[in-house]
Amino acid sequence: MLTKDQIAQRIAKEVKDGQYINLGIGIPTLVANYIPENLDVVLQSENGLLGIGPFPTEDKVDPDLINAGKQTITMTKGSVLFSSAESFAMIRGGHVQLTILGAMEVSENGDISNWKIPGKMVKGMGGAMDLVASAERIIVAMQHCSKDGQSKLLKSCTLPITGIRCVDMIVSDLAVLEVLPEGGFKLLERAPGISVEEIQAKTEGKLIVEGEIPEMNFAS
Repeated sequence: MLTKDQIAQRIAKEVKDGQYINLGIGIPTLVANYIPENLDVVLQSENGLLGIGPFPTEDKVDPDLINAGKQTITMTKGSVLFSSAESFAMIRGGHVQLTILGAMEVSENGDISNWKIPGKMVKGMGGAMDLVASAERIIVAMQHCSKDGQSKLLKSCTLPITGIRCVDMIVSDLAVLEVLPEGGFKLLERAPGISVEEIQAKTEGKLIVEGEIPEMNFAS
């Protein structure tokens, strides 16, 4: 199975030149470390930063410079700091082309649950609902199964839903999948050493397999 860094590395291959990109809390923040150097993209953080760079080395840590997940980060040349109100005006105005989020569950229709487990205290939804309602494309970075082995790619979400029919692609520790407009997870790639049969067994929702499924390629 893929590590969190490998999931982020694979997602970075989906980044297009010129995009404004929001990175959600968790695995998505790691994507900043794998953006190809030949691409000119701008990473946005909902707490009010445009121009996130890779995570800092120990000698470059600035405790006052953090992302939405309160991780210390770096800034690229030309970065801008502003209020969270301006940040959400940017998001709600449709100025973010790609959003990369974590998830607890995704349904075969592209619904996403990523903010609350009933009975557990959470601080709130944060910007997730705004992000899934406004971005042009949503990619989810997640574990394919829960700690007890239950599929997190479902026919229908069982947890409180963040957004309806909004997810376009999933990169899990087992596979890369496209969420089809008509419903269903189309298997595009599999993690090295992982069989199609294992992915089928661990996907509760409708899985569509067409032809030979290649292993993921991490070469740049």
